[in-house]
Amino acid sequence: MRATAKKAASDPSRLIREARRTFATGLIAAGILSGFITLLQMTVPLFMLQVHDRVLNSQSLDTLSMLLIIASGGLILFAILEFIRSQIFQVMGTQFVRHLNMTALEAGVKTSLEKGGSAASEVLRDLNDLRTFITSNAISAPLEAMWVPLFLLVLFSLHPLYGLLAVVSAVILIGLNLISDMSTRAILKEANKANVENVANISSTLRHAETIEAMGLMPALARRWRKGQVHANELMAMGNKRGKAIHAITRSLRFGMQIAVLALGADLVIKGEVSAGTMIAASIITGRLLMPFDNMTENWRQWVFAATAWGRVRETLEHHSSIRQTVPTPPSEGPLKVDRLVYAAQGAPVPVIKGITFTLDPGDVLGIVGPSAAGKSTLARLLVGALQPTTGGVFLDGHNAYLWERASFGAMVGYLPQSVSLLDGTVRENISRMYDSDPQMVIDAARAAGVHEMIGRMPLGYDTPVGDNRYTLSGGQKQRVALARALFGRPRLLVLDEPNANLDTEGEVALVRAIKSAKDDGSIVIVIAHRPAIMEAADKILVLEDGRISQFGDRTEVVSNIAGRLPAPAAQSARPARTSGEVA
Repeated sequence: MRATAKKAASDPSRLIREARRTFATGLIAAGILSGFITLLQMTVPLFMLQVHDRVLNSQSLDTLSMLLIIASGGLILFAILEFIRSQIFQVMGTQFVRHLNMTALEAGVKTSLEKGGSAASEVLRDLNDLRTFITSNAISAPLEAMWVPLFLLVLFSLHPLYGLLAVVSAVILIGLNLISDMSTRAILKEANKANVENVANISSTLRHAETIEAMGLMPALARRWRKGQVHANELMAMGNKRGKAIHAITRSLRFGMQIAVLALGADLVIKGEVSAGTMIAASIITGRLLMPFDNMTENWRQWVFAATAWGRVRETLEHHSSIRQTVPTPPSEGPLKVDRLVYAAQGAPVPVIKGITFTLDPGDVLGIVGPSAAGKSTLARLLVGALQPTTGGVFLDGHNAYLWERASFGAMVGYLPQSVSLLDGTVRENISRMYDSDPQMVIDAARAAGVHEMIGRMPLGYDTPVGDNRYTLSGGQKQRVALARALFGRPRLLVLDEPNANLDTEGEVALVRAIKSAKDDGSIVIVIAHRPAIMEAADKILVLEDGRISQFGDRTEVVSNIAGRLPAPAAQSARPARTSGEVA
């Protein structure tokens, strides 16, 4: 039952329905409250009407006192209901984000893996924008406009001409709202899209601040940023200009309608058809009746931006949500089987990985070699379930590596990517993979990677903060800390992509020692590297060429086959020439 509930909770269609239901339920409750708030907003004009027609004529202070008590009570109740409505919107925004944020984050990460970029942060920013919109004043305008008939009913009761003039005014403002929508929706949507893309591009670029500063790229990047910013600003300015022009007309007409009501009231008072108090009351009620339409014109951009943000969130959830299992799987010690694995990037005409099949048993160490662009790093990502196979699959002890619940799969796997990055946090947190773990396990992983003493020389040892804008580590130090992270918890599957790219001799010796230790511990180790010292730790070699297995077998056999295929001169030229002082 719990597994079914967890699976249902992660279903994007269900989550979208729940978010919509939360939004609709909150709107209904706020709409009902808006009706009572609308009635209470007539406290002031009705008070003025009674003062003019009753108190002034009767000279009764008792009547005035009673009217003051009633009006004060109405205004206090108005404040209470207004506060409750604002809290409903606050709860709506919180619940709306709570329903979607974790699934949206997972979907954003999946999008980033497939397409690159910062999709995860973008979708979370969209969710935050939606929450801000829900809790803003913009969302209440349509709810207040829904109760306009109450104002009309009061105006018609005062005199039919008051009501008729208010109806004509409302129709004119509604027409202006429609014109504003038609003239600005498309251009504001395009402007918002251009601005989001521009910010995402520059945010991604600025992560490489060192390269930008060292190679003097700032002027070129500034021109590129300015070009995108100018384009987005021009679109935004054009949409704002149209919207502001229509809003200025709308507001002017609203004030004009109030003046028209006063003029009409004066005419009716002169003719003796209404009292003087109705003239003032009708003017105030008409202004309050037209205010929601005025607000909708002013806040229409926020509705457009919110609709655009919701469209992006929904598209991300529906097309990039994880299909992985939600129930943890127990630790496994079985073989790794790659079965007819094919992977083609989205939109690519030719697969990167083309029907790979092989099997590794616990304790095997596989070295993967091949020319550049052969698909080695893509294969590494597929092995650890970071990419979804197009067809075929990767199976660890019979379980699909991609579908495996991520937390329990992560406890089984250690991965060192070709592009090493450390998360914002301390060295301890990075090695422990951000979990609150036994410090001894962290030290054991650091010792296995040969970095315990190196960490001890850092300013705060294991508590040294690393990541962006933190304590600066060299490329080799980052790689060795990342290796300790991969070794943390004695994983059963260890995938290392160019693990010695930035290592010196000492680091390479520690790496070979860690590989042999993992092998002795029964782990399956897969190493992608070019240096012979690392490949000598392998039992088996897989040669990958153009996404296919060219050779696979025992290391000595594959190495001899590769050497036998090379012409003698080429084999000799492949070896570095000795310097004059080098001993043969």
